[in-house]
Amino acid sequence: MPAHRLPLTLAAVLGLAGAAFADPITITDQGGRTVTLPKAAERIASIPIPMASTIIAMDGGTSRLVGMNPTAKSAIVEGVLGKIFPEARDIPSDITAPNFIPNVEELAATNPELVIQWADYGADLVDPISNAGLNVALISYGTEEKTRYYHEMVATAMGKPERAAAINGWRDTVAKEMAEKAKAIPADKRPKVLYLGRAMENLTASGNKGNYNGWYIHLVGGVNASGSVEGNGTTISPEQIAEWNPDVILLNSFEAKLGIDRIYNDPILSLTKAAQEKKVYKMPLGGYRWDPPSQESPLTWMWLANLLHPAVFTYDLRAEMKAAYKTLYNYDLGDADIDGILWTDMQGDATNYAQFEAK
Repeated sequence: MPAHRLPLTLAAVLGLAGAAFADPITITDQGGRTVTLPKAAERIASIPIPMASTIIAMDGGTSRLVGMNPTAKSAIVEGVLGKIFPEARDIPSDITAPNFIPNVEELAATNPELVIQWADYGADLVDPISNAGLNVALISYGTEEKTRYYHEMVATAMGKPERAAAINGWRDTVAKEMAEKAKAIPADKRPKVLYLGRAMENLTASGNKGNYNGWYIHLVGGVNASGSVEGNGTTISPEQIAEWNPDVILLNSFEAKLGIDRIYNDPILSLTKAAQEKKVYKMPLGGYRWDPPSQESPLTWMWLANLLHPAVFTYDLRAEMKAAYKTLYNYDLGDADIDGILWTDMQGDATNYAQFEAK
């Protein structure tokens, strides 16, 4: 099938952005607060981890991102964005202490017109920013609906609402298409998929409530193997995983040194059906990590859909990635870039992975 090209034209960008740039902008953030900016924000600092790459995608470049979380910066440095936008490596990342506590002095030094902060962790993370006289907008994270909303919010703040409309429209098209195809997959053909949010030292998994990984596992015709777990990021034992006996194991992309050998070399986990059938996969790392919601999420869904049900979902993932990266980052993604994002050197011989090889 043809790549799902994001419906965005240069004329639309120029026509809509020009009028919006000098006018006051009012947004309602995900804390329910009204934020008014005198004009489109040209200098934005992001304390939440995922928002840095989102700002880059919504703007098509790095010029407006003046500060970010150090973990966000590590994702850029480790991933392909560091190659696409090498200048991002020099953007300050000392604007926040651990636990997202703002480093107000360093934050103010970036001279931001807007600061992005979490909505869900209390006033202690927000008030110091406001008290310093800085505009702050709050985001909430973890579901598809919340992701689409903060895409709209930050794009509007930049005077580029058409960017969010295009990117969210892409998400909507792909999600609806997948949900329709997944309807035909019978219950006994839906594999049990275990996503391990951490696996180097502790093993963690999440239940179904408010869990984005569980949401897209279901979207593409799978079953969350850890759906019975209470809460998210819960520590579990190898014995528990053996009892679940998942058909597929997904390893997070947050732990840089984590590889699929973690499962194959474990005396208990290596006995699971997933390991025995070579269906252990590390989540890709693109412009952001593909595990949580991001501007690249439809690519995550396509990747997993093709792995779980290659007879049902037949996305040309490489073509889809090239089309998406051209629109998101104005970058012509090469085959070597794609191989790196998909970790083909590590897991190229895994079951169903040959479909992702360059033709």
